[in-house]
Amino acid sequence: MTDHDVQASGLMSEALERVERARGALYDLHQLIGGADGQLDEVIAALRRAGRAELADGLQRELVGIDVLEGRWTYQVVEECDGGFYARWKQWEERVRLETVGGRRHLLEAQMQQERRPRVSR
Repeated sequence: MTDHDVQASGLMSEALERVERARGALYDLHQLIGGADGQLDEVIAALRRAGRAELADGLQRELVGIDVLEGRWTYQVVEECDGGFYARWKQWEERVRLETVGGRRHLLEAQMQQERRPRVSR
């Protein structure tokens, strides 16, 4: 394995780490949107208690359970991302790592750790 192999593998792993973070943000979106949709039940109930039935009916009709993207709720977006985009990134990161550095993980970081360790004189 060459220094270029180590660099390529390290860069690919770093790119996948960014995709992992984006995937986490997608899950955050999924949970936040679901929570907001669920909270609408409380808003509607409060509006009804306030005598605002027409407003509550409109909110129920226009917002409760609507699609985030046309034809899809967030769980479907998450599933599509996981099964397609994310799965392909994972496969390619593993392939690059296997073919360049024999599958070892964080080799670039391990090299940096050795280079940056303080030299202790004895």
